[in-house]
Amino acid sequence: MRRNLEDLAIRDKLIYHAMLGVCTPQFMKHLYESLTRDPTSTMEEIIRSYNPRGTGAAFNNARAVLEKAYLKFPYDEMQQQYQTENIQMLTIADRDYPAGWLNSYLPPIVAFCAGDLRLLERPCLSVVGSRSPTAYGKTVLNEMIPPLAAEGITLVSGLAKGIDQMVHACAIGSGGATVGIIGTGLDVVYPRENALLQRKMMAEQLVISEYPLGTKPERHHFPMRNRLIANLALATLVIEAREKSGSLITANLALQENRDVFAVPGNIDSPLSVGTNQLIKAGAACVLNAADVLAEMRMLRE
Repeated sequence: MRRNLEDLAIRDKLIYHAMLGVCTPQFMKHLYESLTRDPTSTMEEIIRSYNPRGTGAAFNNARAVLEKAYLKFPYDEMQQQYQTENIQMLTIADRDYPAGWLNSYLPPIVAFCAGDLRLLERPCLSVVGSRSPTAYGKTVLNEMIPPLAAEGITLVSGLAKGIDQMVHACAIGSGGATVGIIGTGLDVVYPRENALLQRKMMAEQLVISEYPLGTKPERHHFPMRNRLIANLALATLVIEAREKSGSLITANLALQENRDVFAVPGNIDSPLSVGTNQLIKAGAACVLNAADVLAEMRMLRE
C-alpha cells in the first residue's frame, strides 16, 4: 500500500524529495527549514512561502511539477529501488553528517552514498587538479598521495579525468581511503573511462552524489559538485590548474568558506601552473611535498 506524503517522517520527506530530482538545492534547504520549524507544514504552504508571490505562476508551476512527480514516483517504490542498489542516504538531520558541510553556505540536505561512510570519520583532504596533467603533475601526485594515505587521511576528489582519477587510484593502490563526489546519479558514470574505478570505489571506498539515480551529467552540476568537495575536507590541495579552471573554482569555494588551500608551485611558463602560482601569490600555502601538507593539516586540527 502506498503511503501518503503526510504520513512520512521529516527525514523520509527530505529523502523522498531528493529522490524525485525536481527540487533545487535551494528549495531543499527551504523544505528542511520549513519542516524543522513546523513538522505539520503542508507542501502547499512550503511552496507558497518559498515563492513570496504566493499564487503566481511560479507557485503554480512548482506545485504542478511536484504533484506530477508524486504520481509518477511513489515513495515506497523509489525507496525499494535505492535499497536494491545498496545506496545509503545521509541527511543534514543525521548525527554523522559531516561538520564541513553543516557549516557551509548551501549544505546538501540529502546525499546519496555508496560504500563505507566510516571514511568520513577520518580527517579529509580534497585534492584537485588538471584533467590533462603534465609529467610534472603526475610525478608530484605519485610522490604526495602515498604518504598522505599512510597517515590515515581520506583523499577526496571528483572522479573526473586526470588528477581526480589519479588521486583515487593512487590512494587505493597505497592501501588508503578515498571518496569520490560526482555530478551524476550513482548509476551513471562520467567519464565512461572511470567505470571500473567508480564501481570499485562504490564497493570498497565511498562515492557520493547530491543527485538521484538516473541523473545525467549536466554542465551546471559540476560547479555545484565542487562545493561539496571543497566543504567536506579540512583543506583543498591543488596540484596543477589552468587559469579559470574547475580546480580554481573548487579552491575559491574553499576560500569563501574560510577553509585552507594548499598549492603546488610550478614553472612560470607552464599553462597548468598558472592557477596554482596565482593561488600561492594570493596567500595559499605553498607545499612542496607530503610533509608540508601533513604539517599544515596538523596545525588545522590543533
